[in-house]
This record gives sequence, structure tokens and C-alpha cells, in this order.
Amino acid sequence: MSTFQAPKGTYDLTPPRSATFLAVREAISAPLRDSGYGYIETPGFENVELFARGVGESTDIVTKEMYTLTTKGGSQLALRPEGTASVLRAALEANLHKAGNLPVKLWYSGSYYRYERPQAGRYRHFSQVGAEAIGTEDPALDAELIILADQAYRALGLRQFRILLNSLGDKECRPVYREALQTFLRDLDLDEETRRRIEINPLRVLDDKRADVQKQLTDAPKLRDYLCDACKAYHEEVRALITAAGVVFEDDEKLVRGLDYYTRTTFEFVHDGLGSQSAVGGGGRYDGLSEMIGGPELPSVGWALGVDRTVLALEAEGVELDLPATTSVYAVPLGEEARRVLFGVVTELRRAGIAADFAFGGRGLKGAMKSANRSGARYTLVAGERDLAEGVVQLKDMESGEQTAVPLAEAAAELAKRLG
Repeated sequence: MSTFQAPKGTYDLTPPRSATFLAVREAISAPLRDSGYGYIETPGFENVELFARGVGESTDIVTKEMYTLTTKGGSQLALRPEGTASVLRAALEANLHKAGNLPVKLWYSGSYYRYERPQAGRYRHFSQVGAEAIGTEDPALDAELIILADQAYRALGLRQFRILLNSLGDKECRPVYREALQTFLRDLDLDEETRRRIEINPLRVLDDKRADVQKQLTDAPKLRDYLCDACKAYHEEVRALITAAGVVFEDDEKLVRGLDYYTRTTFEFVHDGLGSQSAVGGGGRYDGLSEMIGGPELPSVGWALGVDRTVLALEAEGVELDLPATTSVYAVPLGEEARRVLFGVVTELRRAGIAADFAFGGRGLKGAMKSANRSGARYTLVAGERDLAEGVVQLKDMESGEQTAVPLAEAAAELAKRLG
């Protein structure tokens, strides 16, 4: 065993399980690519202030969970704990919003980092696929993103997830609700840290998962009772568009999520088969985030779906993805001349787009055939001196066990025909 191990709260992705993670990323991003979203990639670390301003100084992410570092030049950096702030920063820096085609529609995939207590479904290093639609205020955009996430999950075969939906109001109506909520919360029996949160961002108290806190929140003012007419109309249009698309959701008036930048639409995807870490993804509208980080007014909406938790959800439902074989043809040479010849055939197959592998290391027939079996290849090519002298190779169907001699010059074409 190596002297070193993966850091606590992290994991390595290794074959064959890694193929499932790749398939999940592909399935989540496929509907986005078909809907005008272009790929964006940002650095794994950013200026600390980007997240302090955007995510919120009162959030657990900023106060407790960010990995921060000081560079040799004295700059304060943080490993990115989420994707939206980084993507919006990059879009602003590249002036994508000035290209004249709003909204700017972007999708991304990457690793994120939070210093949390490791448990099933919660890691210090995790993977997400996300999408952002920047620069347009339109309930159809909010609905589009929710529908595309639902489409991705259903394409994977997930059925036991739920979509929770809420509206957080805007800069016109939320301050009135904020004041009413603060008045209510100040009379509760809460610890000092939670009391400080009341003054900074009282909505975050509603997101507290502790049972003793939730019990006291039963009679808390409801945000829906404070929504202005514009926010009510906006939310009803989102609901109507989602419903018309056949997407089932649940209204959840306590849903606020853990980031300060959300306005109006907020939503979460949960899976009841994952225990306490039931959220597999979520998002919402963040109309003021651009201004928070020094940009112009750019109303936007987006989401991020956890790849790790989506895989756990698939496992909880017993869904097995139909993954393509990593190897379709495995070549087994017997002797040096056959080694050179079959290596050439393997190269030809790969150039034709056929997944092919080779018995490296000069192993004997028995050991090489064991490797062929482990590879999952449908066909094995075997050749020795006598075969080459006759100008043929032995083609073995690994499912039926049938073996036939085919002309060496026609081996690649024959395999391409059989594999379709």
C-alpha cells in the first residue's frame, strides 16, 4: 500500500465506477448543449472577496466551509465552494454580456471544495454540473432550466426525486418581509450565532436543519404573504410553464437555500433515498449578484446538480446505466511477428473508431485470454506464426465462443461490420 491516502472527506474515482460518473455528467449536460448553452471553465480558486460578496458573509459556506490560502504575494484566495459566482465573474470579465445576444447561456462541470464534516453524500471535494442564463429577466428562463434538469434526471432513469419550488421576492418586497421575520425571530430561544444571523440574513434561519429551531419556526411569517404583485405574477408564470411541460413540483414556502444571492425563483431537487443529505441539486434566480461583485445590472438564473449525489440516487433506486463497453476488440499475439502485425491491426481499428486493446507484456495465451475476458471485449483477435503464414487471424466471439479464421487484410472490415 502507498504511504499516502486521499485526504479526509475526499475520494478517488477509479474504473469501473468512474464510468458511471462520466455518464452522469454527459446526461446532465446533454439537454443544456441542445438548448443553446455553451461550455465555460473557470479556475479552481478565486479571490476570497468574490465569494464573500456574492455567496454572502453570513453563510456557512463563507464563515465556516471555504478553503482559503495566502499567496506568496499576499493575495487572499479561496478554493471555489460553488460555481455561480465564478461563472458570472468570468462572463463579466470576458464581456460576454456585451455581445448583443442575451441571455448569455453557459454550462460548466468541475470540482468544488467545502470544509464540512464528512458523511455519506457530503464531501470536502465534490463534483457538479451547472448552468447559468445571464442577463435576462424572464419566467420562461427559470422554467426552462427546471425542465432541463428534470429531463436530464429522467433520461438517467431516476424517478424518485422531487422538485421543491418557492419565491423569495425581490428588492421591493423582501425588505418588508425581512423586518417582519426579524421581529418574530428575536423573541425565540436561539443561540448567539443564530441571533447574529437574524441581523445579517434572517432568511438563513429558516434554512436551519436543527429540530429544536424548526419547532420554533412553525408560526413564522410566510414570505408568500409579503410578495408584491409583480413577484406573485412572475412566480405564477413559472409555475404555469412548468406545469404545462408536465413537470411535477411541490410548493415549499420554507425553501430559501444556503446562498444570499437568490431572488424570486428558488428550487431544489431532493431524493428521499439519500438520508439526511437529500438535496441532489438546486438553484434559482439571482438578479442582484452581478451588481454585488461590481458588474452592471444583469438579472440571471441558474442551477447546479451534484454528480456525486446523483450517482448515489441512482444506486438508491437500483438504476444501472447502459454504459458502452470500454473495449470491443482485444488482440492476443503469439510471437514477435504476430505482435507487430496485430499491433498494426489494433491501430487501424482505433482509427476507425472501434475500441480496441492489446495484450501487452508478452504474456502467454492463457494469461492473455484471461485479460481479454476481464476487458469485456466482444471479440478477440488471436494470431500466431502459422496463422500469419496462412494470411489469417482467428476471430473469436467471446459471447458464443465461436471462432473463425478471417483473412488478415479483411480483419478490420469484418470487425467493423460485426460491431455495426
